[in-house]
Amino acid sequence: MVGAFLAGAVLDAKWFDQEVMDRLRNFLLLAVMPVFFLSTGLRTNWDVGGATVFAAAALLLVASVGGKLGGVHLAGLILRWPTGQASTIGWLLQTKALIMIIFANILLDKAIITNETFTALLLMALASTMLTVPIVAPRLRPVGDRLRLGERAEQ
Repeated sequence: MVGAFLAGAVLDAKWFDQEVMDRLRNFLLLAVMPVFFLSTGLRTNWDVGGATVFAAAALLLVASVGGKLGGVHLAGLILRWPTGQASTIGWLLQTKALIMIIFANILLDKAIITNETFTALLLMALASTMLTVPIVAPRLRPVGDRLRLGERAEQ
């Protein structure tokens, strides 16, 4: 992750056209991401903890969603954002769960967390990501409609 960040900071966007970047992204999504999720799935032990793991995942989900929404709403009040914008941004932040899965894998590798904790974190990450689209899509639909109307007006 550090290497990807440094590469993004050092490389100039003018060096790559959009078509090359799209092909690279598609390759990574089709070739590398399934391997990562397969390895994560194989490491998940569904037999440990029973209902306790699901209860912990639910508690983590409430804390994760509540913390992100609360923090962004506070920022929205301070910065005087338009009504609803803070909530939309807070829900979009829920998709950061992929990074959380990477960190959970590292913590499990280093034996800092148990298999039960790993499974609860994985369930929380999946649930928070899955909640994003149904909640945010209706909020962004008017924005997409305005953008399409603007494109028609330019033509």
